[in-house]
Order: sequence, then C-alpha cells, then structure tokens
Amino acid sequence: MVVLGVGIEPGTPLAHLREAVDVLGIARVDVVATIDTRATEPAVTALAAGRVLRCYPAAALDAVAVPTPSAVVRRLTGTGSVAEAAALLAARELGGGELVVPKQRGRGVTVAVAR
Repeated sequence: MVVLGVGIEPGTPLAHLREAVDVLGIARVDVVATIDTRATEPAVTALAAGRVLRCYPAAALDAVAVPTPSAVVRRLTGTGSVAEAAALLAARELGGGELVVPKQRGRGVTVAVAR
C-alpha cells in the first residue's frame, strides 16, 4: 500500500496538489491521509476520490515521530507534522510504517509518502 500524506492550506486548488504529487514520481496512491480539519477540503476530497481517505486529529499526528517537524505547522495546526505524520500513521495501520519520501513542499501543499 502506498500512502500519500497531505498537508494543505485552505482553498489550495487541486491543480497545485496534483503538481506536488506529480513531482514525487510515484506510480500509484492507494491511501490519502491528512489532518481531520482538512477532511472536507475540496482538493483533498478530489484527489482521494476512488481511494481510501484517512483523517487524524492533531493529537494523534503529534504523537508520531517524524524527521522534519515544523514549528510553523505546530502553531497553525497543533501538530509539528501533517504530511509525514499522516502518511506514517496510515501506513502503520495497514501493516507498514516506512517513510519513503519525506515531506516535499509545493504551492500551498506539503506531501510525503509512506509504505
């Protein structure tokens, strides 16, 4: 299973999220994971269409050790990581838990990949 973790600023267009995913060069995404406050963000729901969408509260994400936490993300969301932590948490639930692509920033988005 390939899990895409997504951190996204409200109102970011789907095109910006797709650009960030395309840069990763991954062939497929099985699960999209993010923070629960972005569960209904249009770009996230569009990208997750036909895939499993996993959403987690900030406290659950904050409990996940990540290589590159962010003080800015913590201030804005209550967790030091959204993309990496969500990807890892979802991958662990599916029997994996290895971060294969650390967070990559795009226009209004951050993405990471775990298996």
